[in-house]
Amino acid sequence: MKRLGAAERDAALARLKGWKLDHSGDAITRTFVFADFSEAFGFMTRVALAAESLGHHPDWSNAYKTVTVTLTTHDAGGLTAKDFELAGRMDVFAAG
Repeated sequence: MKRLGAAERDAALARLKGWKLDHSGDAITRTFVFADFSEAFGFMTRVALAAESLGHHPDWSNAYKTVTVTLTTHDAGGLTAKDFELAGRMDVFAAG
């Protein structure tokens, strides 16, 4: 998978709501807050299945009702289209 250039990355990021570029510029991050642990866990389960089908897995953590996600393509050394595709799917799952 080809790493995105800065212009491609910025255009893709502009299409997402709530995602931010991390300090390195090589990853995007977002924190999702749900009503309770059950909703957070359900979200993570849906994302896990989507991630497996894409062959692309997030770096994430869960604390009760909060899920913090960082996406980057380690093999490419930065952001690729896969990161933005998974981010978009996460947004749909979070919206419910």
